[in-house]
Amino acid sequence: MKIIVGLGNPGEKFDGIRHNVGFEILDYLQKEWGCPSFAKHKKFNAQISEGRSDPPADSEKSKFLLLKPQTFMNLSGESVAAVLDFYKLSPGDVVIIHDDLDIALGKYRLATDSSSAGHNGIQNIIDRLGTQKFRRIRVGIGEEVPGEASRCRLNAHDFVLQKFSQDDMEKIRSIKKEIAEELKKFL
Repeated sequence: MKIIVGLGNPGEKFDGIRHNVGFEILDYLQKEWGCPSFAKHKKFNAQISEGRSDPPADSEKSKFLLLKPQTFMNLSGESVAAVLDFYKLSPGDVVIIHDDLDIALGKYRLATDSSSAGHNGIQNIIDRLGTQKFRRIRVGIGEEVPGEASRCRLNAHDFVLQKFSQDDMEKIRSIKKEIAEELKKFL
């Protein structure tokens, strides 16, 4: 079994904000891959949708979970650790999708065995799992400035809690299919 985790903050007031891009991509995957609606699982303090990759449909190896922790971003490791413990999985069986200020909006990067780079949700997962040896898809939410690395206009806390503009959402939509294809390789 594989676990695909999208990071975000629960609640309607956080819908459409930059920090919730992980939830946004999981919603896309759930629909695109024909998985059932997300359902709350108290044991994991998460919303989960279960799917299967390739046949045979009864194979445990083809099973995967889409997981949206409901602990708020900075405590995401609680849900991730609970699911891995319950299913007796290793950090290598998980991929985390999260926002990254250091990457320009509309771009993403794959990472394995890398530090949190100041992302509190990722740091909490590293702390709870006792390792940083898991896969990540770092989705850019930063501002691209020609000739410079990505940067944000406000302090990071305020910036990540801003809603995406329509133009910003188009840039995110443009990479969802690519991310879905990357994830199929993981499954």
